[in-house]
Amino acid sequence: MSIFGSILSKIFPSANAATAPAAPAAPAPSGAPAAAAPPAAITVVDVEALLDGMPGASSLNWRTSIVDLMKLLGLDSSLDARKQLAAELSYGADTSDSAKMNIWLHRQVMTKLAANGGKVPAELRD
Repeated sequence: MSIFGSILSKIFPSANAATAPAAPAAPAPSGAPAAAAPPAAITVVDVEALLDGMPGASSLNWRTSIVDLMKLLGLDSSLDARKQLAAELSYGADTSDSAKMNIWLHRQVMTKLAANGGKVPAELRD
C-alpha cells in the first residue's frame, strides 16, 4: 500500500468497507422493475477532532509537522518514507531540501484529506 493510502486508511478506516461488494439484491417480483441498491452513505470525518483525540496527540505538533502527523498515525516518518510520499504526491522540487518538502507534504496531505471527505480547517490546507 502507498504511504498516502496508509494515511487515508488511518483517517478513513471505513473507506475499505465502503468499497466492498454489496450483497446481491433480491430478485424483483415478476413484471416489476429491479430496484437499484441505495447509494452508500458518505460520512464526513472531522480530521482535526479525530487527530486531536488520538493517544499522544497533545505531545505532537501534527498541525504543522508531517513528521509528527505520520508518527501520530503510527506510520514510518523517516526521510526515505517522506521522499516516497513526495513522489506519490508528485512533488516537483528538490527533495534534499527536507524543510521545504515537509511543509509542502503536510499541506498536500491535508488538502487531499479534505478532497477525500475529510473536514480539515482551511488554515491547514493549500
